[in-house]
Amino acid sequence: MKTLRRLRHSFADRLSDDTGDVPGWVLITLMTAGLVIVIWGLAGPALSQIFEQAISKVSGL
Repeated sequence: MKTLRRLRHSFADRLSDDTGDVPGWVLITLMTAGLVIVIWGLAGPALSQIFEQAISKVSGL
C-alpha cells in the first residue's frame, strides 16, 4: 500500500508541475515550419498553376 500511495503522490506531483517541455515544443515547432517550407517549395508551382487554371475556367478568360 505504501508503494501505491508513493506512486500516486509522485504522479500527482508530475501532473501539477507546469514547467513544461519547452525544448521539445520548440523542436516540434521548428520541424513543422521546416516541413511546411519544403512542401510549399515543392508543391507551390503546381498549386499555383492549378489555381490559375481554375480561375481562368470560372472567369472564362
